[in-house]
Amino acid sequence: MKTYQTNEIKNIAIVGCSGSGKTTLTEAMLFEGGIIKRRGTIEAKNTVSDYFPVEQEYGYSVFSTVFQIEQAGKKLNLIDCPGSDDFAGSMVSAMTVADLAMMVINGQYGVEVGTQNCYRYIKKMKKPMMFVVNQVDNEKCDYDTIIEQLQSIYGSKVVPVQYPLNAGPGFSTIIDVLLMKKLTFTGEGQPPLVEDIPAGELEKAKALHMELVEKAAENEEGLMDKFFEAEELTTDEIRMGARMGLETDSVYPVLCCSASTDVAVSRLLEFLANVAPEITDMPQPVDADGETVPYNSEAPTSVFFYKTSVEPHIGEVNYFKVMQGTLKPGDDVLNVDRGTKERISQLYSVAGNIRVPVEEVSAGDIAATVKLKDTRTGNTLNAKDCENQYPAISYPDPKYRRAIKPVNEADSEKLSALLTRMHEEDATWVVEQSKELKQVIVSGQGEFHLRTLKWRLENNDKMMVTYEEPKIPYRETITKSARADYRHKKQSGGSGQFGEVHLIVEPYVEGEPVKEVYKFGNQEYRISVRDTQEIPLDWGGKLVLINSIVGGAIDARFIPAILKGLMDRIEQGPLTGSYARDVRVIIYDGKMHPVDSNEISFRLAGRNAFAEAFRNANPKLLEPVYEVEVFVPSEIMGDVMSDINGRRGMVLGMETEKNFTTLKALVPLKEMSSYSTTLSSLTGGRATFTMKFKSYELVPGDVQDKLIKEYEATQKDED
Repeated sequence: MKTYQTNEIKNIAIVGCSGSGKTTLTEAMLFEGGIIKRRGTIEAKNTVSDYFPVEQEYGYSVFSTVFQIEQAGKKLNLIDCPGSDDFAGSMVSAMTVADLAMMVINGQYGVEVGTQNCYRYIKKMKKPMMFVVNQVDNEKCDYDTIIEQLQSIYGSKVVPVQYPLNAGPGFSTIIDVLLMKKLTFTGEGQPPLVEDIPAGELEKAKALHMELVEKAAENEEGLMDKFFEAEELTTDEIRMGARMGLETDSVYPVLCCSASTDVAVSRLLEFLANVAPEITDMPQPVDADGETVPYNSEAPTSVFFYKTSVEPHIGEVNYFKVMQGTLKPGDDVLNVDRGTKERISQLYSVAGNIRVPVEEVSAGDIAATVKLKDTRTGNTLNAKDCENQYPAISYPDPKYRRAIKPVNEADSEKLSALLTRMHEEDATWVVEQSKELKQVIVSGQGEFHLRTLKWRLENNDKMMVTYEEPKIPYRETITKSARADYRHKKQSGGSGQFGEVHLIVEPYVEGEPVKEVYKFGNQEYRISVRDTQEIPLDWGGKLVLINSIVGGAIDARFIPAILKGLMDRIEQGPLTGSYARDVRVIIYDGKMHPVDSNEISFRLAGRNAFAEAFRNANPKLLEPVYEVEVFVPSEIMGDVMSDINGRRGMVLGMETEKNFTTLKALVPLKEMSSYSTTLSSLTGGRATFTMKFKSYELVPGDVQDKLIKEYEATQKDED
């Protein structure tokens, strides 16, 4: 493949929900582009995109796949993205380096929940978009209805460029209202038969053509003037106007095809080459400081890595986009994120597992390299005299958790290393070595996502693992004031140990002052604040320590030891052994011995006094509550709401838009354990959700009692 200059490169992400036919469309585009001589199929497990063993095993795309096609003097960098929401991280990474999103619509179903999910990511990342209606050969395809649906949801930006003349089985012909011609596709790899539009279709075609012309003219003043004068534009002028409309996100062109029968795929490639935006006309990259980095092949080289994978028989392959300059084999570069030096050994133009060596890669282009020592996804590599650094990729929050452990306990260290590598390949696999829960927690986007992780560990790395229900990180706190004192005394010949601490505990509320007088029984305790320490806790909330000791009952040098004792207990609450939070402790009295008092004595006295007071302060359990958004077709909203209510969820509201409803609710994490599986089963895979930590809230009394009994049972077993 020749070296393409920046103004000859177009970067396009192929997105859409599962089942829309992206992988099949990729095969057809590669065939039409001359990259492959024979099209593969998902059933035969020989497609260019799905070449990883796990993808062939399950029959769905797991990773994004980049491939390059030369068309009309342009280089099209196309990235086929997984359709399942479980693998949204791959789409987000791809969209980071793409300049246009090509949304594939399933001709059988039209706009689906997965379509809307993709759209939200596209808009969040401020990328232009076009639509391709695939599977027009399906008997259930109603193209006109799909256009109406698209226009209803996405507005007047949606403009048809083509429509099928004979949708359904036997589909072979389209009316192209940009060219104003009838195109009939007679066989794979054959150019279409170009004819005039039949008289019976002329009125409809002219109306759609005029709509396209008007939309194109809106984007350039000269075109608008010409349109007002002549009410017509040339084909090239329409292309220019549509391109400018894509660049400004004011036009969503719609094309149609059948990838499985190779109908209109060649015309799609022509459209991308002629109309898709040039990267030089798109917003230029922005570095982490918000400064624009223009695509300039003559500037010092700067490269951003958007994907890392470990591939069969090769090892680690790193995929990147040249943001500035020109990258060549043998170049020495600095990884600014990790502070390490790298040498580029070889550069490849890729199409799935097909790799062609290239001599250089210009600004704006996408390629791959191998044998890097210390480069990961999201890293920036710069040549000498370049100080660019690009923002980290913003991935969606995880929504499915499992505890993972090796079948053979001796493999724990090896598993840890493998999970670290997996995270480097896919940052949406989040790994946490939880000291609190005494578990290794892996989080991801859904059940399929974590199932894929397990399959790869067991089949690629021969590491047998098991998943378990993860423990819940509960918190303990108190709901009233309480007092306690404790004397630690130990004498065993020679010097002994002595420390006595009197303290009060109460719930800590931000901004609430310390009372001057506390009353317990018939006794009043006057408080004089001498010193206040606020200790933010790593797990949330605070411990506030008030020193109210008068008369030198306890020397100030023992206060740090008492604080250590408090921390010993606050890390293991009395109810379930969970972390405690939001407690104010007032030390108001105590005793010490001139010889036997030491730090250990007061540490133990403080710990035990705190434990007793905590138990007397009506302790309560808190549980993590998450803000959940469920996106679902309106007709099955009732079932989803009932399920949320059954999970102790509190519905906050609903928003309905164009046959889809977004339900917002607060749901305890405990109840979300297998929600992705349940939701998929409940809705036939037509719904999706997001979840984000909101707050810690009190556990209901009956649930608390059950959890305490379970904890006590485990403690007896350990004893």
